[in-house]
Amino acid sequence: MTDQPTPAPLPPAAMTRLASTSRPDGSALFTSDLSVNEFALVKECGFTPVGLVMGTSMYHVGIQVQRWNQSQELSVLTQAMYSARELAMARMEAEADALAADGIVGVRLEMLSHAGAGDVMEFLAVGTAVKSATGGGWRTPKGRPFTSELSGQDFWTLVRTGHMPVAMVLGCCVYHVAHQSMRQALTNIGQNVELPQYTQALYDARELAMTRMQAEATDVRADGVVGARVVSSSHVWGEHAVEFLAIGTAVRAFPLETPLPSPTMVLPVVP
Repeated sequence: MTDQPTPAPLPPAAMTRLASTSRPDGSALFTSDLSVNEFALVKECGFTPVGLVMGTSMYHVGIQVQRWNQSQELSVLTQAMYSARELAMARMEAEADALAADGIVGVRLEMLSHAGAGDVMEFLAVGTAVKSATGGGWRTPKGRPFTSELSGQDFWTLVRTGHMPVAMVLGCCVYHVAHQSMRQALTNIGQNVELPQYTQALYDARELAMTRMQAEATDVRADGVVGARVVSSSHVWGEHAVEFLAIGTAVRAFPLETPLPSPTMVLPVVP
C-alpha cells in the first residue's frame, strides 16, 4: 500500500478535554472503558490507566468500475478503507501522546454510518491509554504508543508471560468476485458442485489481507501476531464486492525478571 496519510491536528475540544484531567495537586483524573476486572488486572501487571482516547475520520469512499466477468482487487476502495482507518488510529495515538501514555489497550475499531450522510462512513478508534508504573521501553520502534485490541485479562496474561504488545496491525482487501456466465449457472442447476472462480477469488482476497497484516507486523519488528482474525463485509458496494479485513495485535518477547513458576497439580486433602 502507499504511505499512510498524515492526520490533521487534534481539535481544540479534544485538547481541552485531555488538559482538564490534571488537578492542582499534580494528580490526574482518568477515564476508562475497561471493566472492573480488566482495570484490576491492568493495574496488577504494572500499568495505570490515564484516559479514554479516541480518533475519528469521516470518509467519502470513491467509485471504482468493476468488470462483470473478472475477479479483481478494487484498489481504489482498498486504499480508502486503509487510509480512513489509519487516520482514526493516528488521532487516537495522538491523544495518548498528549497524556504521555506508553500505550493503548482494548482498542475498538468501528465503521459507522450516520443519518443524512449515506455516501460517507465514519471510522472510529477508541481505547484506554495506559502508562507503565516502572518505566521501560514500551513504545513502538517509531516512538509511538503501543496499540492493542486485547482485553484487560489477555493483556495481563501477555505481560505476565514475557511478551509486550507492539501495535494493532491490519491488512485489508476489497475484491470483486466475478459473476457466473449464464451457461455456467445453467450447468450447475440441481448439482452439488464447487464454484472454482468464487473459491479462487475469495481465497486470493483473504490471502492479500493476511499478507498485508503480516507485513505491518514485520515493519514494527514484532515476533508474531496474537488474536488474529479475518472478517468480511460487503458494506455498500453490492453482493459481488467484498472487503476482507485481517486484524490482530503484534507482540514481541522481553526478558522476565522473575520466571513464571511451572504449573503444578494441587490435590485436595481428604480427612
